[in-house]
Amino acid sequence: MGAEEAAVVERGSEELEARERDERKEEEEEEEEKEKEELEGRHVEKVEVGFEQRVVGESNNVIDNQSHERDVHMSMLQRLNPTNPLRIAINAKTRTATPPPSRFAHAHNIRVAATPSPPQFSQPQTTPQHSQPRSTPTPQPSITTLNSRAYTNKISLFLFLLHMVAAIGLVGYLLFKGVQGLIQSSSIRRKEKRVLHYFLPQVEAASLMSIALAFVWQKAFRKWPTFMVHFILWITFLMTLSAGILLICFQKPPTDGVGVCLIGFAIGNGLYACWITPRIGFCCKILIKSLEPVSKFRDLNQPTYMMLGVGFLWMSLWILAVLGSLNFYLPPLVIILLVLSLAWTAEVMRNVANITVSRVIALYYLRGMQSNTRFCFQRALSKNLGSACLGSLFVPSIEALRIVARALNLLEGEDEFMFSCAHCCLRVMESIFNYGNGWAFVQIAAYGKDFVRASQETWELFKRQDIHLIVDADITSSICFLTGVCSGSMCVIVVAAWTVKVHQSFTATVSLLAFFIGYLMTRIAMALPHACVGCYYVCYAENPDNRLFDNTIKDRLALMHSRPDALVPTPRVPRRFAAR
Repeated sequence: MGAEEAAVVERGSEELEARERDERKEEEEEEEEKEKEELEGRHVEKVEVGFEQRVVGESNNVIDNQSHERDVHMSMLQRLNPTNPLRIAINAKTRTATPPPSRFAHAHNIRVAATPSPPQFSQPQTTPQHSQPRSTPTPQPSITTLNSRAYTNKISLFLFLLHMVAAIGLVGYLLFKGVQGLIQSSSIRRKEKRVLHYFLPQVEAASLMSIALAFVWQKAFRKWPTFMVHFILWITFLMTLSAGILLICFQKPPTDGVGVCLIGFAIGNGLYACWITPRIGFCCKILIKSLEPVSKFRDLNQPTYMMLGVGFLWMSLWILAVLGSLNFYLPPLVIILLVLSLAWTAEVMRNVANITVSRVIALYYLRGMQSNTRFCFQRALSKNLGSACLGSLFVPSIEALRIVARALNLLEGEDEFMFSCAHCCLRVMESIFNYGNGWAFVQIAAYGKDFVRASQETWELFKRQDIHLIVDADITSSICFLTGVCSGSMCVIVVAAWTVKVHQSFTATVSLLAFFIGYLMTRIAMALPHACVGCYYVCYAENPDNRLFDNTIKDRLALMHSRPDALVPTPRVPRRFAAR
């Protein structure tokens, strides 16, 4: 029993000693943690006190000396390394949005609150909502939005809509007068029946023929662009000359007048085709390159087809309105007004198709986007319609006057007074061209700009990239114009030969109307290649280093700088008159 009790006592003493050792270890660990916390707190407190004393001293110097030294000091603080103790103290003082989780942070907050603020520091303290001080970021250039929601050129849009309301009302009323004239038994009835029998079939045939030619020309330009450029230049010459000779052969004063005009145009067309021969190769290269994105958008032709369909329906009603004008006051004046209205409406249709294609192709070049053609078409019919109306009204007039002024400068002779006036007119037209040109439709479509602003910025962009001479010498617009003339001449040949057999007195009138309809319908269809070339030039000027562009324009620029005599110069004001 004594041995067992001794073993139990010995075992209990060992357990007591082990317990005491564990308690001493825990006390030592707690003391070490307390000492560590006190050391860290003292270190941070010293850093804070030193920082506050430094700020106080510097603020007193600022108040006493110069106010701008505070800005210099704060900029120095912003450039501190994130690991610097001074920067750590600033961050700990300003970062109060989320409470620190550790006991050290709690003790730090108590010490900071207990630190008295110096009375001489008069500047307000930083609010706790301020974030960590950062360096001032470098301002980035603003990017022009491609999804503008504003309507462009609202005044011209209002005028065009008002004109369309008046035109629809006039056409409807003239249709009523035509039906009324057919019902009445009088001389007007006999005249209208004769017109319906000998006039209307030929004009409708000219409309259908012009639509067929429009589809053929557009498809051919997309398939064989190089061949079509040469073909159009000379087939237009042949067709216009043939139509003029045919009308002269009828030996009637009206047809002779129209025939002489067509022959004169054919001669000018032939001279122009010979003069621009050095430009044809570059035009073909640009046309081939600019038509490459068309294959990526299978529905890109749909807006053009819709405009052709609407144009055909409107022209059919328009022709019936011309017949109804015979039973109205002042038929010649009414017909002239109808012709002007049709010209503006057809030009707006062409530019709507132009803006639609321009937006699709421009977004592909600028952003690499596969745009929705239907959405772009709706945008062209709504937000950009005002710019299309204004451009349709002024661009053809400006281009025509500019061509006339350049032609006069080509014929410079001995009459100093007359040709100085021609140089003055050309200088005026060049300045007007900067405020209204066909290249503006690309920026109208892409950025939603007004017509005048887009014209100015586009031409300035060409000058900045030093490609304005190349753009000015481009013959794509001339090729599209000659394509319309070719279609009009073909319609004249068919319609004139038909009319002279059934009613010869209508030949001149029907020929003029057929030429007008054929030209307008073909110009609507040629909006697609014209818009593609325009997008290629404008988007290249915005970003010449885009991988979608090759070295065609760069090589042309190098050729112009190295061999100026190798290119055909565009007629301009001579230097002796340019300074006046």
